[in-house]
Amino acid sequence: GQRGGAPPARLRGLTVALLVEGPLDAAAVEAEVRTPAAGAVVVFVGTAREESRGRKVVRLFYEAYGAMAEKRLSEICEEARAKHGALRVALRHRVGDCPVGEAGVVIAASAAHRAEAFGACRAVIEEIKVSAPLWKKEHYADGSAWVGQGS
Repeated sequence: GQRGGAPPARLRGLTVALLVEGPLDAAAVEAEVRTPAAGAVVVFVGTAREESRGRKVVRLFYEAYGAMAEKRLSEICEEARAKHGALRVALRHRVGDCPVGEAGVVIAASAAHRAEAFGACRAVIEEIKVSAPLWKKEHYADGSAWVGQGS
């Protein structure tokens, strides 16, 4: 992964998916999908919540299977872009510690119309949960537990 900011030139295109250590910049992800052809931009920010399964969460920890995870995230973004007719899709997924209230994932999609942008954004987050090689551990005041694949 890499820290926030612009993606390397080799990744600039219709979809960009990167793993990032540290805070995610939703505005930067949104900027990557903006294009004069778009009439709609949708941004989804998944944040670490303070309660899960009846327990108080103090932080999350995301673990990813490195290059394979970025490859799968890129495929998920491209599949959603093509299926829903979006113009561009970008994603950042956090790895490592994620304090409560901070973003674990940011997804942005642009399209000519809102239905396509919403559809692509939703498809990406739903597919990440079932097929991305990412795992989330919840840390509580009194212990911790791995809670499965995806965010």
